[in-house]
Amino acid sequence: MAMAWLWTGMVILSLIFGFLTGNISLLGNAALEGATAAVELCISMAGIMCLWTGVMEIMNQCGLSALLARAFRPLLKRLLPETCRSEETLATISANLSANMLGLGNAATPLGIRAARAMACGCRGVASDELCLLVVLNTASIQLLPTTVAGVRSAIGCAEPFDILPAVWLASLLSVSAGLLSAKLFARFWKD
Repeated sequence: MAMAWLWTGMVILSLIFGFLTGNISLLGNAALEGATAAVELCISMAGIMCLWTGVMEIMNQCGLSALLARAFRPLLKRLLPETCRSEETLATISANLSANMLGLGNAATPLGIRAARAMACGCRGVASDELCLLVVLNTASIQLLPTTVAGVRSAIGCAEPFDILPAVWLASLLSVSAGLLSAKLFARFWKD
């Protein structure tokens, strides 16, 4: 609801300043150009998302995503010892992390929600430390292939959309490290 008020306020202010400065026709042109650019970006992103979702499905069919998920299990058992008692929840979390590593946020989100629901059972409305850690891992995930960002870069005309890989790898590694450290510190020092 707050975003609706924010956007409405921005539109009203734009119209007021457009009238006051005599640039209402420029404002209308900018709005139409922005709408056209948004539609073009959505169409180009739809193709890229279809491609990478298809790649993820092929990985599922050939067992590569299950292999990647199995590789995460030892680490997840150390990070989330109580959650990992449930094999189904552990598989969902592993699949979520695998999708995030491949930059497939659209595929990772439903898996993350499913894992969070399973972890929230019995929490009585208060998020457990492990559930908070899952949110951190999901939000600050390590990206091996930032497909969505590369798709946006490609859609706006970038000749080398994946040339950002080293920077993405470093930034995502640092963000996951900082998030894990913060979550562990808060869990230790912020007890109820």
